[in-house]
Formats: sequence, structure tokens, C-alpha cells
Amino acid sequence: MSATAPLRVVREDPGRDLYAAERAARDFLQALGMRLDAEGVRDTPRRMAQAYAELLTPRDFKLTTFPNDEGYDELVLARDIPIKSVCEHHLLPFVGVAHVGYLPGDRILGLSKLARVVELFAHGPQLQERLTKQIADWLSAELAPKGVGVVIEAEHLCMTLRGVQAVGSKTVTSALVGVLRDDDRSRNEFLALTGVANKSPA
Repeated sequence: MSATAPLRVVREDPGRDLYAAERAARDFLQALGMRLDAEGVRDTPRRMAQAYAELLTPRDFKLTTFPNDEGYDELVLARDIPIKSVCEHHLLPFVGVAHVGYLPGDRILGLSKLARVVELFAHGPQLQERLTKQIADWLSAELAPKGVGVVIEAEHLCMTLRGVQAVGSKTVTSALVGVLRDDDRSRNEFLALTGVANKSPA
């Protein structure tokens, strides 16, 4: 893989029908007792269908890597990458941040692509645990670094708006690969730089 021929990443389009989604949204809302004849909500089914289509559709991108000519062998970390995804159990959003880092091997990655990889896997019905591991495994396979670390902190609306209604609670997941998993010093450095290791209950 070279900087002149970057890998193009496109998620498979499952075939979406926004008109059918709009009709289904209308039936769904009416089945729950919502009246759609008022001016303010008349267009809600269309907006609802488009909103979910946006949440479930990642943008394609090119994974641009460059030779590690300087032999850089310290941690590269992007913190607080925004995440928005949809819980596959209730189709309610979960939002938060991802901290993604790696120890370079022969190649380094264009920095914006760390955020693009997060976005790629965050779109679509997800579990936070699966999302965390997918990001780490994909970067490890495509970049062949010495190590990869991913930490995600997110608030799940299925926990805060319904059910237990644990307002303000966050779920933290991590996935460590290679040196960042096996070497105590490297793992501790990564977790400290993400800020997760420094947080304690108020």
C-alpha cells in the first residue's frame, strides 16, 4: 500500500428505499398514537426516514498512508474523536468520543483517517463493544503497526431516556492490540494519554 495508491474504503450499500422508509415511519408513528395532521408534524415521517438513513450511512474515504522515513516509534494518538452511532437493540443513538492510537511500523497514517475509520464503523446498528474491537482490528490489519489502542466513552440513550434512566452515565470500552496490549509501559502510557486512567468517580 502506498501514498500514491491509497486504499479506497466503501461500505456495502444494503439498498435503501427512502419512500418505503417514510411510509413505514408514518405507519409506526400512527400505530403509537401520534397524529400527523398538524402542520408541525406532517413532514415528520420523511424527516425521520432521512435522519436514520444519515445515521446508518458512512461516507467512503481513502486510507492514505506514508512511509515512516524518520523511523518514528512513539505513540500517535488522536483523542476525543466524536462518535455517533445507533444501538442495535433499541435503535436509539449513543454518542461520545473515541481515543485511537497506534505505534507505527513501516508506515504512518494520515491523521484525519483515524477519525474516518471511527466514522466508518460507527454508522449502522452497533454495539459499543463490537465497534471498539472493529476499529482496532481494522487498523491493525490495514496498517500493520506495532500496536493499536482504542478507547470509547459513550452515553447510551437507551439507558438515559428509558429503562433505568441512568442520566449522565457513560460506558467505557477498550481494545488493545500488539505492544499496547502486551507491554505494561506502553499500555499505561496509552491509557494515561487518553485521560481515562486519570479519571476517578466524583
